Amino acid sequence: MRYEEEDYLQISGIQHFSFCRRQWALIHIEKAWKENLLTVEGSLLHAKAHDDSYLEKRKDTLIVRALNVFSPTLGVSGQCDIIEFHQDPDGIGLRGYDGKWSIYPVEYKHGESKEILADQLQLCLQAMCLEEMLCCDIKEGALFYGKTRRREKVYFSEDLRNTVRDMLVEMHSLYQKGYTPKVRISKHCKSCSLKDICVPELSSIRSVEKYMTDMLEGI
Repeated sequence: MRYEEEDYLQISGIQHFSFCRRQWALIHIEKAWKENLLTVEGSLLHAKAHDDSYLEKRKDTLIVRALNVFSPTLGVSGQCDIIEFHQDPDGIGLRGYDGKWSIYPVEYKHGESKEILADQLQLCLQAMCLEEMLCCDIKEGALFYGKTRRREKVYFSEDLRNTVRDMLVEMHSLYQKGYTPKVRISKHCKSCSLKDICVPELSSIRSVEKYMTDMLEGI
């Protein structure tokens, strides 16, 4: 299946979707957004990485920032923070540069490594788009966390790729229906920038209909 450009979803959305399906729908379907300290700090970190006027060559490495990528088969588009092209005899050719090059995507993230796979999924999706665009294979990339100031390698396993594909199928389905899933309260709700819009606490309050049903059943 190939998606039309108007049906493309944002690559960054898979990180929201993995964190919370309702959060993703509020942002990408209902267009709701609210900044908090974490999102502001994250935006500042990405501002440096997304300086698209910056291109650097270090010996055998070419560094490109804010590279636009897309995939008609996956139905997504977006930007990669940093792409490193390393000279590699088994790599691919690049217009304007001699030799062969391998591709190594790097995604900048605020804070530190998370328990969930949200960041790994986003980076893997970027790599899958690059593979489709450049007809190449990308085995791994890295996540750079602002709090620890360190890179963490991410291996793009088949299991990780299949999780990306499965999530995208669900995301496209929800987006086409315009459906916002109900909240599933978790410990992540406290740090969510949309908690005042989502109001997860209300999900535990019984509706009048449910209240009356429970009362009648208790008679």
